[in-house]
Amino acid sequence: MAPPNRHLRHSGDERHRAPAPGTTRRSLLAGLAAAGALGAAGCSRVATASTDGGELLDRLRAQGVARLGVAGEIPFGYIDRNGELTGEAPELARVIFQRLGVDRVQPVPTEFGSLIPGLNSQQFDVVAAGMYVTPERCEQVIFADPDYQMKDAFVVRKGNPKGLRSYQDVVAGKARCATGTGYAQIQHAVAAGYRESDLLIVPDQVAGLNAVEAGRVDVFAATAVTARGVVRSSRTAEATAPFAPLVDGRPQVDGGAFAFRRTETRLRDAFDAELRKLKESGELLRVLRPFGFTEAEMTDLTVKELCGG
Repeated sequence: MAPPNRHLRHSGDERHRAPAPGTTRRSLLAGLAAAGALGAAGCSRVATASTDGGELLDRLRAQGVARLGVAGEIPFGYIDRNGELTGEAPELARVIFQRLGVDRVQPVPTEFGSLIPGLNSQQFDVVAAGMYVTPERCEQVIFADPDYQMKDAFVVRKGNPKGLRSYQDVVAGKARCATGTGYAQIQHAVAAGYRESDLLIVPDQVAGLNAVEAGRVDVFAATAVTARGVVRSSRTAEATAPFAPLVDGRPQVDGGAFAFRRTETRLRDAFDAELRKLKESGELLRVLRPFGFTEAEMTDLTVKELCGG
């Protein structure tokens, strides 16, 4: 496979960037966001680290809690129906921060587009949202090495009657295509020649599944893990096999990772060291598997590769 080409991406579906529908959950997210904002205001006296590598790790150990920026995106980081923080990134953060001597993690929900500004304005300590690593983002924050890699997949009618297995198939077959608000899959479809104005943009993966089931579109494009998850309870739809979309003629495989303020290299390096141990032992897959991740999403991609350096 040719080396992947890197472009500005969300962690896939935004991916996949809206919470699942439901008044209760939206109200809960709003309340938690307000609480997070108050918490950030209360910590406004904390200055940027003055020593090489930053002092945040020491402060987190003393406080016993790390604040995580999350974007309400299943399965990457969200608040569940019981009001509990969960998702692949928060669960992995719990494991790693406990190993670093930080007992608890606390969610600070925000919009996906506000994650990097919120991190850099110290509203929270780390972005735990499965964020794709891109050269553009590497100019604003520092990333740990990716904890997963991701391909795309389609939600289609059972049996995939139009044989849609790539964006090229969608274009050639003049199929009706949907994807989510802000999803990286918008750019993937456009790169294959699909007109962006012809895409049906829906709020989230549940709306995408509904559009396929109702026959309003032939395909809903998402990350492979999102597509697999959303069709589990469907009697009329299925997910295609994962595939690497072609962008500028090259297969595109993205990697998601935790983001830190640029001054906090000591925390990032300590986090990375624990992440490497989890990868080597196989425990990383155990942590991520409940959220639909498989061996295919495990990766040895590095942040240096994805940042373009």
